[in-house]
Amino acid sequence: MTGKMNLEEYFKRIGFHGSCDKPDLATLKSIHTKHVMSIPFENLSIHCGEKNIMDLEIIFNKIVRNNRGGWCLENNFLFGWVLREMGYDASMLASRVFNSISNNFGPHESHLIHKVVIDGEAYITDVSFGVSFQVLEPLELISGKDQRQAPGVFRLIDKEGVWVLEKTCRKPEILNPDFATSSLVDRKGTKTIYCFTLEPREAKDFFQINHTLQTDPSSLFTNKSVCSLQTPTGFRALIGWTCSEVTFKPEEGVDVLDMRDITDDEIEQILWEKFGVKLQNKLQPVNNKHIYTL
Repeated sequence: MTGKMNLEEYFKRIGFHGSCDKPDLATLKSIHTKHVMSIPFENLSIHCGEKNIMDLEIIFNKIVRNNRGGWCLENNFLFGWVLREMGYDASMLASRVFNSISNNFGPHESHLIHKVVIDGEAYITDVSFGVSFQVLEPLELISGKDQRQAPGVFRLIDKEGVWVLEKTCRKPEILNPDFATSSLVDRKGTKTIYCFTLEPREAKDFFQINHTLQTDPSSLFTNKSVCSLQTPTGFRALIGWTCSEVTFKPEEGVDVLDMRDITDDEIEQILWEKFGVKLQNKLQPVNNKHIYTL
């Protein structure tokens, strides 16, 4: 199907069948959760000889009509359009992702998120961070409040106008002993994710970083091919050749990680069966040494 972007196609893509007449919190929570469980966080295009372009119509065709996923500059850009089309008061924000090696936030505002105001109350939406740090529902913009979701306890902290997102994690339980010391496994009890201010941004503010992230040899996204999708019980991820099925078990205080390496011959089948993704061009998986954890 081609033609003008429309909400009906997007709703079908994420499996949303509710009413969209009223831009309320319940509807926002529903579409947020359905988005992250239907549309993967992935950077596969740049490992297929393609480019990620910050153009809404191109992104709509890719994600909605061609059943692909995308990274934050695609997923959250599209989600912002959906929110505004539905009548929400949504503002685009920029965040800097925390680097655990330098123990500081990155120098560039590389992650796109949104602030949504409903009945005078502000919320942060983010449908494209992936793996265990993906919020399933919008977060209340309240400093210091523990906000418990299936992946763990999220917390926003206002530090003199700079908001910091952190998460209290559970202990990883690794089923495959071959991955007992894997660098993909996060073992920190509390993880700082990113920081942001409430200064509104526009799409053009991200054009340069969109180019840099997919061309810079030091970028995470040029060093690893990533595909992640939330599930009702946890999430799935394919990082390079490492395929992971993660099950959240909050009642036991653990996340169970079932990890294995797959072959090149299995890639296409895994992407389709686990993530609903079918690529037009051949993927060249990459998993170079770079800080990234599930």
